Amino acid sequence: MDVSRQEQGLADAVERGPRARTRRLMLETATRLMQGGAIPSVTEVAEAAQVSRATAYRYFPTQAALVHAVVDEALGPILEWRSDSFDAEKRTRDLFGSAMPRIDAFEATFRAALKLSLDQWAARQAGTFGPEPPFTRGHRIDLLRDAIAPLRGQVPEAAFDRLAKALSLLFGIEALVVLKDIWGVDAEETRSITEWAATALVRAVAAQAAWPEDRS
Repeated sequence: MDVSRQEQGLADAVERGPRARTRRLMLETATRLMQGGAIPSVTEVAEAAQVSRATAYRYFPTQAALVHAVVDEALGPILEWRSDSFDAEKRTRDLFGSAMPRIDAFEATFRAALKLSLDQWAARQAGTFGPEPPFTRGHRIDLLRDAIAPLRGQVPEAAFDRLAKALSLLFGIEALVVLKDIWGVDAEETRSITEWAATALVRAVAAQAAWPEDRS
């Protein structure tokens, strides 16, 4: 059904209204806290934003929901990444080149989110995790599959799937943690290493598609 201009105008007004401003205030407050290294609860964000707890929980019923929203906000343009190239290696290089600087800029936020994920895993292992929905991650799956999409149908599906999973080891905050904390490299070298390793993996798998032609 087509939406009339009047109806669309009303919808836009609601998005810009008090509810949107309150949600934005909470997201900005939570982002500031997470960029400071904290993993705030909904109550802590409400207090810092000077919003009532009842109001805060209407927007974000759980800590996981709050952190999800902050992470999506931090990812920003990464979630909108698209490429018109038909070259998987070029697409992968473009994705890493555009995404890793953003991840580095919000490093503290992503580290806090990773810590929450690890804390919840530990609680589940100990049998102390409560009824709150778990914090889950997975944006990289679709992004990486999209980056190497030109290889789909050119290499065995198992190879395509394995490549996407291998690339996921290089894409995200985990790669920054390893390279910065263990190797002591700076942000620029971190980006260079992850992009180099990712394109090397893609190049190796893409070569499989050319082997039959090379042998003929």
